[in-house]
Amino acid sequence: MAAAVPQASALGSTRLRVWGFEVYDAQLWTGPGFQAARYGDSALALELTYLRDFQRADIARRSLDEMRRSAPIADAQALAWQKKLEAAIPDVKKGDRILGIYLPQTRTARFLTNGQPSGEVSDGDFARLFFGIWLSPQTSEPAMRKALLGTQ
Repeated sequence: MAAAVPQASALGSTRLRVWGFEVYDAQLWTGPGFQAARYGDSALALELTYLRDFQRADIARRSLDEMRRSAPIADAQALAWQKKLEAAIPDVKKGDRILGIYLPQTRTARFLTNGQPSGEVSDGDFARLFFGIWLSPQTSEPAMRKALLGTQ
């Protein structure tokens, strides 16, 4: 992570629960000078440790639903991004870790699964909206956002 996010340090962490079910633990890593209001301008890493099993198609579909909270996305674009996300993220089992790295310089979202590269999406709009699932003020989980940003 140090190469992707120089001088990274953990900013915050939290657990996502939905309807009483524990879904994943999340931890946000950022470099010096990170500003929450301008999260799309800084390299960052978000690690999710899954607490239950999920199929990649379900993860991708839910991700697109959440991304649409921040901005309108045409159906054709959403379908293309969903396919790219399904290619970058595998099915997960309880205990699996997915690390998403946002690289604004190259407009890329890079993914590692259990420490191994699993894919990337080279599209700045996708990357910004994908990480906005957790960091955008329009997130469906404002308490999670506050905890990840260390403001709770």
